[in-house]
Amino acid sequence: MAAIENRYAWPMQPHIPTSSPRHLKATIHAEITDIAAELWNALAGDAPMLQHAFLAALENTGCVGSDTGWRPCHLALWDGDTLAAAMPLYLKRHSYGEYVFDWAWARAYAEHGLEYYPKLLSAIPFTPVPGNRLLARDDASRAALLDAAIELAQENDTSSFHLLFHPESDIDLIESRGLLLRQQVQFHWINQGWPDFDAFLAALQRDKRKKIRQERNKLTDIQIVRKRGDDISAADWAFFNRCYANTYHEHRSSPYLNEAFFQQLGEAMPQACLLIMAYRNGEPLACAFNLVGPDRLYGRYWGADWSAGGGGFVPGLHFELCYYQGIEFAIEQGIAVFEGGAQGEHKQARGFSPEMTYSAHWLAHPGFARAVGDYLDRESTAINEYNETLLAHEAFKATKNPDQ
Repeated sequence: MAAIENRYAWPMQPHIPTSSPRHLKATIHAEITDIAAELWNALAGDAPMLQHAFLAALENTGCVGSDTGWRPCHLALWDGDTLAAAMPLYLKRHSYGEYVFDWAWARAYAEHGLEYYPKLLSAIPFTPVPGNRLLARDDASRAALLDAAIELAQENDTSSFHLLFHPESDIDLIESRGLLLRQQVQFHWINQGWPDFDAFLAALQRDKRKKIRQERNKLTDIQIVRKRGDDISAADWAFFNRCYANTYHEHRSSPYLNEAFFQQLGEAMPQACLLIMAYRNGEPLACAFNLVGPDRLYGRYWGADWSAGGGGFVPGLHFELCYYQGIEFAIEQGIAVFEGGAQGEHKQARGFSPEMTYSAHWLAHPGFARAVGDYLDRESTAINEYNETLLAHEAFKATKNPDQ
């Protein structure tokens, strides 16, 4: 590989630190398709967003690439022809689409005449979903992978390296390498073995249960259909993409993804795709897109065309498509966790519970590393207090009496 950015020439074989296994060889890949899908997926496990096909669809359809500020430089460690470890890795020239916000850090760098971009980022683009980022066959390879990523950032004079939404199980390794830990709170629905949606409602406090029933009862004129796999047509994807784009345009923003991405994903990973569609007077009105894993459902995007079917805005339809239908699906399929997306305290009143998420950060500049570390210590205290407050206001009742 020549240069990823004009000022940043990347070595074909970045060095492995001396503390790491010497038989491993590191390579950088400008395209995920440089690595065989079966080798990547053997390390990635079953999470749909980590699948080779998902990352390939992002690249093939131009959603990530040098023109978007997400330049792939996936890092791999090889033991001969065996892929021992791998990391989805990007050279970023901005901080859009990450959901772990470091804009203030970039401003501080600029105010001191320093460049924050480009930076190295290990994440799933546009996807604030927790999961493995250090894909490895064993602990030694995992540690070597993290060491290689940090050394890659050092050798190429990037400002920083960031590991977003990594699992809690990686914290000890991450802190042993001197990375700074950051916490956030998301809201996940946890399946407690309810046989149906009514049983789930019965476990909620009376006012929460009443509110959900009221919201659902308002939708008597709306037909809702779930489509999965081959039941999703090209026309369905086209309609969803219009809805998805509308949501961004309503917030005066530009969508990160395009119709080609959704169409390709539907072809490459059909059983992982779930569309929940609403119709009014026979016309498609709104749609929510979910990804289905073996034990988790991931709520991703939603949107609506409120002019469809001769009407306007429908109160409660967002909650129905994005939360209640997902909960029903998870109950029916025996799925353990439904992740409803980033942020949103309103989810807690609808049966979602606060869950801590984590990211890790390495900054090359010692002074800024200390300053950011001090800030994250204070932020962590506030986040933990916030989480404790949320836990004290769960939507579930303390007793099993459904009338209480």
